[in-house]
Amino acid sequence: MRFGTAGSVRRRSAATTVVVAALLGGTSGCGTASDSAAEADLTPAQSVSRAVRTTLGLTSLRYRVTGTLPGHGKVRAEASMGVRPSVMRMNITGLGKTEDKPLQIRFAGGAMYTEGDTAALGDAGGKRWLKAEPAVWGRGSADNQTYRVVPRQLEGSPLVQSTILSGAKDIREAGSGTVDGTPTTHYRGEVTGKGLRAYQSAAKSKKAHELRTDCFDQFMALGLKVGSALTMDLWVDEDGRTKQFRMRGRTNALDGKGRWVDTGPLDVTVTFLDINPSVTVEPPAADDTLDLAELVDAAPKG
Repeated sequence: MRFGTAGSVRRRSAATTVVVAALLGGTSGCGTASDSAAEADLTPAQSVSRAVRTTLGLTSLRYRVTGTLPGHGKVRAEASMGVRPSVMRMNITGLGKTEDKPLQIRFAGGAMYTEGDTAALGDAGGKRWLKAEPAVWGRGSADNQTYRVVPRQLEGSPLVQSTILSGAKDIREAGSGTVDGTPTTHYRGEVTGKGLRAYQSAAKSKKAHELRTDCFDQFMALGLKVGSALTMDLWVDEDGRTKQFRMRGRTNALDGKGRWVDTGPLDVTVTFLDINPSVTVEPPAADDTLDLAELVDAAPKG
């Protein structure tokens, strides 16, 4: 759908955010492979950097999310995403009134589609899906627009989030184990905003600087307590690929009076289930979709 002016886009976005949040019960929301002998000589930091290069070369991903998100509590999600074009579909449990039922979310063609309780809008003609646009997922904190449906910690691409550990000052090996039956080596480190800024400034090429900027952006989107560290764990398989990562920290946010308040713990684990799968995300049928932009435009002004 095309918008006549930037003002109308902003008005629709703000109004649509309110409508969607109401419908959902107040939901807010950084190498190449070497031979085995050389690999054995890699330091933890070099192993993590290798995993970063491999991960950022992926074109699609199927993944699982489990853990605790501030403002929501325990959540679980399974999702598939594609890089070009940018698409995503997710089934997530633990949000608002949908707490006991998976909420289906799709991003395709610059729009977000959510299966929700359209009865809250009055006569929806039996339509089950809500459409909101413009919508953006998987980018930096300033670019994403999910109308507070997707928790902010899940708005970023897991491919980029998995690279955050590369900006830690001290990366150490924390043992080995299996993840979903796959043998892995476990790495851990603490990451800070100040450390990521220094990591970004030390980039020796334009491309590296861009990637580290994305890394910093998605770190900031986690909403961590100002000045605090993110504890990051990364599990890397025998091919040097990321298999799983975990992010832990304390979060805060500004309240209505402009004061920083504690918003609880962040403890989320993302597991890569399938790399470079075929991912196609189609919009729901038009006759089963309620366009919230049209609804907002039709609402009385003032």
